[in-house]
Amino acid sequence: MTEKAAIDPARLEVVAPNFKRRLSGVTSTLERVLPYQAGEVGIAAFGPGLAEAVPRIGLADLRHFWRRPARRPVRIWHARRNVEMLAGVVLRDLLRMKLGLVFTSASQRWHTRWSRFLISRMDAVIATSEKTAGYLQRPSTVIHHGIDMGSFAPAPDKAQARRAVGLPGDLRMIGCFGRIRAQKGTDVFVDALIRLLPDHPGWGGVVLGRATSAHTAFFAEQRAKVEKAGLADRLLFPGEVATSDIARWYRALDLYVAPQRWEGFGVTPLEAMACAVPVVATRVGAFEELVIEGETGAIVPPGDVGEMATAVKAFLQLDEAAAAAVAVASRHHVVATHSIEVEAAKINAVYEQVWASA
Repeated sequence: MTEKAAIDPARLEVVAPNFKRRLSGVTSTLERVLPYQAGEVGIAAFGPGLAEAVPRIGLADLRHFWRRPARRPVRIWHARRNVEMLAGVVLRDLLRMKLGLVFTSASQRWHTRWSRFLISRMDAVIATSEKTAGYLQRPSTVIHHGIDMGSFAPAPDKAQARRAVGLPGDLRMIGCFGRIRAQKGTDVFVDALIRLLPDHPGWGGVVLGRATSAHTAFFAEQRAKVEKAGLADRLLFPGEVATSDIARWYRALDLYVAPQRWEGFGVTPLEAMACAVPVVATRVGAFEELVIEGETGAIVPPGDVGEMATAVKAFLQLDEAAAAAVAVASRHHVVATHSIEVEAAKINAVYEQVWASA
């Protein structure tokens, strides 16, 4: 362990493995919730690709897992990927370490035989949505991801918020954040805005994120369409920004669009609504469970440019008072139901169930 991450092994009660070096949605949600869990349990991460501030243990610290922690019958190994479940099974069942195994699933498809076997070896399973729970074929606890309401908060001045991130201060903005690829529906967002922006000169759009090497041709195609439509000065591609800066970009928006064709959970609508930004989202992932139709936004079929354009246009046509009411409702909804403190407490409650039955 590094000095920064020094943790008393006797007080370490939960390990959150992260076996993916590159930043992903799973990694970022782990990084967000772990500090809030730490108020109630002794917890640390294990693995690469984590922010420096995240408490963690090293490989040498696994030797302590043959002994019980000071206050608990077992340590919890909380996996979020198959490879992490496998590691937990090996440590507990082959090496006989004193572990309780928990798995969080965000997948919305039927699991392979291998995945089902690993899931069957878990002591408890968490699903990130009701839809996800339906694919697990075993009892689970549904816990939605939560949002840090202090970090994700409304902007007092939208024009100033736009200028702060380099966007035109005189344009109201529609945003789409995340990886640029077909699965994320970036093309649906671009095509919908190409239809709408010519008739709404006071509006612009921003696609925030990057394309990996496998999707550079797709990215180039989107930019070419924007250029051909003569909208390069109003439909912008600023690139990827640091996770720590993302809230500033949400605050610059007036409407957020989540156009995914497929999604496991999808936290971006919650982040947007926490910043008092209404959302138009597709009927994938947990979006139907997060966005209240007609109150905090709209839900449309995935991959349907026409339906997406219609839903976005309906928002663009709202008068100032109606748009403000939807924005306020969006923030209120997330504060009331999706705080990260609630998520952390619910996860810790699952741990308590495992400890009670160990």
